Amino acid sequence: MSDFLKHECGIALVRLLKPLQYYKDKYGTAFYGLNKLYLLMEKQHNRGQDGAGLASIKFNVDPGTRYISRIRSNKTQPIQDIFGQINNRINDIFEKDPEKLEDVKWQEENMPYIGNLFLGHVRYGTFGGNSIENVHPFLRQSNWKHKNLIVAGNFNMTNSGELMKELITLGQHPKEATDTVTVMEKIGHFLEDEVAQTYKKAKAAGFNKKQASPFIEENLDIQRILKRSSRNWDGGYAMAGLLGHGDAFVLRDPSGIRPAFWYQDDEVVVVASERPVIQTTFNVPIEEVQELPRGKALIIKKNGSTSLERVIKKREKLSCSFERIYFSRGSDADIYQERKNLGKFVFPEILKSINDDISNTVFTYIPNTAETSFYGMMEAAEDVLNQQKTAEILAGGGKLSAQRVTEILSERPRFEKIAIKDAKLRTFITDDSSRDDLVAHVYDVTYGVVKPTDNLVIIDDSIVRGTTLKKSIIKILDRLSPKKIVVVSSAPQIRYPDCYGIDMARIGDFIAFKAALELLKERDMYHIVDEVYEKCKAQQATEEKEDIVNFVKEVYAPFTDEEISAKIAEMLKTDGINAEVEIIYQTVEGLHNSCPKHKGDWYFTGDYPTPGGHRVVNQAFINFYEGNNKRAY
Repeated sequence: MSDFLKHECGIALVRLLKPLQYYKDKYGTAFYGLNKLYLLMEKQHNRGQDGAGLASIKFNVDPGTRYISRIRSNKTQPIQDIFGQINNRINDIFEKDPEKLEDVKWQEENMPYIGNLFLGHVRYGTFGGNSIENVHPFLRQSNWKHKNLIVAGNFNMTNSGELMKELITLGQHPKEATDTVTVMEKIGHFLEDEVAQTYKKAKAAGFNKKQASPFIEENLDIQRILKRSSRNWDGGYAMAGLLGHGDAFVLRDPSGIRPAFWYQDDEVVVVASERPVIQTTFNVPIEEVQELPRGKALIIKKNGSTSLERVIKKREKLSCSFERIYFSRGSDADIYQERKNLGKFVFPEILKSINDDISNTVFTYIPNTAETSFYGMMEAAEDVLNQQKTAEILAGGGKLSAQRVTEILSERPRFEKIAIKDAKLRTFITDDSSRDDLVAHVYDVTYGVVKPTDNLVIIDDSIVRGTTLKKSIIKILDRLSPKKIVVVSSAPQIRYPDCYGIDMARIGDFIAFKAALELLKERDMYHIVDEVYEKCKAQQATEEKEDIVNFVKEVYAPFTDEEISAKIAEMLKTDGINAEVEIIYQTVEGLHNSCPKHKGDWYFTGDYPTPGGHRVVNQAFINFYEGNNKRAY
C-alpha cells in the first residue's frame, strides 16, 4: 500500500496438552511451547511492529513459586527483543548449572517462561499510544490464582466511553480509559463475581478454603463470565484471555469482523489471527485449521478439555475485507486467490482506459502487497490478448502466412517491474520543501522499458490518502515519458473511517472525501456539507443505537464513482506532469465477487456492521467540519 496504514493486532495462543517431559523426550526440549509461540508471533509480524509481548502460566507449582511470567517490548524490533531477553536468561541459568539442562522438573519449578500455557501478541500503536504500558498482554493481578487475568486482543471498541461509565457504576475506578483496560476490567469484575459464587457452592458442599480451590478450577463457568462481560460491547474483536489457574479462552465478535483460527491435536491447542501461520508452524493441512465461529468462544479448561460455546448471538458475517485486500498474509490459500481475483475483475475498466490497446501498454505494480492482484491482472490481460489473436487469425480466412501467424501467436502482454521501493531511504530533514523532495525518491524506476507511445498501467492494493502517489509515484513514472499513466486500485474508493481496528479514524484524510468536497464546491452544492453537519449534530442525542443513520453518505450521493475518480486524478496530477493521468478503482461489486464470503465493506459503502460504527462516522464528520483533529472514538 503506497499510503501506509496501521492495523492492530495479532494474537497467538499455545496450550500444551502433555506434561513438559513429553516434549523434552519427543522434541528434545521442554521449551517446545515457547519455541512454537515465537514462530506464531514472528510469522504474524505483518500485523504489528510497534510492540510485542507474551505471558506464560505454569500449572502445578507450589505456593510461593512464581507461576505467571510476562514480558513486553516497544523497541524497534519488539519480537526479537523479548525473545532475546528470554533466551539470555535461560542461557545464563544453564551456563551456571549445565546439569539442569536435562532436569525438566527443576526447569518447570524454577525457570521463567517455561510453562503449560502461552499467550503472545503483536501490535500497532493506535488508540492509547505506544508506551510500554499500552503493549499487550495486560495483567490483572490477585493473590487468588483464579482471579488473575491476562488479556490480549486484536480489537477496537466503538463505545469505550459507555463501557467506562458502566465500570464506574459497578464501583470501579479504572486507571485508564483505553478500550483494552475497560474490557479487561469488565471481564475481571465478572470473573471475581463468578469465583465468589463458585466458592459459596464449594463452602455449601463442605469444602474448606484450601479444598475449595480445585473445586473452583473445575466448576468456574467461563461462558457465563464472557456473556455477562460482553453484553454491551460494540466493536470488532478477537480476544484471548488466560486465568491464573490455567483456564483459557478466545472470543470472537458476533459479526466476525476480526479474524481468528484454531487447531488442536493430542499435543497442543493453538490459536492465531492467521490460518497459514498455524499451518506452517505445526505443519498441518488447511482442512485441519478451523475458523473460530463468530460470537463464540473457544474455552480451554485446565484439565485440557476444549469446547466452542455461544457467548453472543451471531450477526450477519461481515468480516473485514481489508484483511483480504492488504493486511493478512498472502500465503493463505483463500486470500491468495481473492487477491488475484481483485486484479482480474478490475481489468475490464483498465481495458477501456487503454482503448483495448494491450500491445502498446506496459503493466506493472507497486511493490510489494499489490503483487498478487498484479498476477490476476496479468492473467486477465493474457486472456483478452488471446481472444484478439484468435479473432485476427480467424479474420485472415486461412490466407495468413506462417510467418504472420507466428508473429500473432508470439505477442505477449508487456509485464515489467517498473517501481522499485528503496526501503533504506529515510527522510531525515523536517523542512517541508526538502522533505517532499526526498519523499519523491522513495521509489526508483526501471528505465528503457516504456516508450513515448505506451500506456503505463500500475496497480496498487488501495489508494487511501493519495499522498505518496502525488508526491512520489506519479512523478517518477512520468520521468519514463509514457503517453498515459493509469493508476489502478484493487480496492474500491475508501470513503468512510474504520473503528474496528485499522487506523483510519479521520475522514478528512481520504482523497475520495476531498474529491467529493471539491465537486460539491464546483457545482455550487456545498450546502450539502452544512446540512450533513446539522443532521449529525442533531443525531448525537439519539439514545436508540439502532436508529442511528450514516448521514455522511449524502456527501457522495450526487456523484458517480467515475466522477469522483476523475476528480481524484485531477487532484493528484501536479504541475510538471506531462502524461495524461487516470485513476481506476475496483467496484464494490467486483470486491464482493472477489471475496464472496467476506463482505465487511463499510470503508467503501458506509454500511457498518454495528450501530457504533454509524455513530463514529458521524462523529468523524463533525470533527472534520469543526476543524477538530481528534479521533472519532
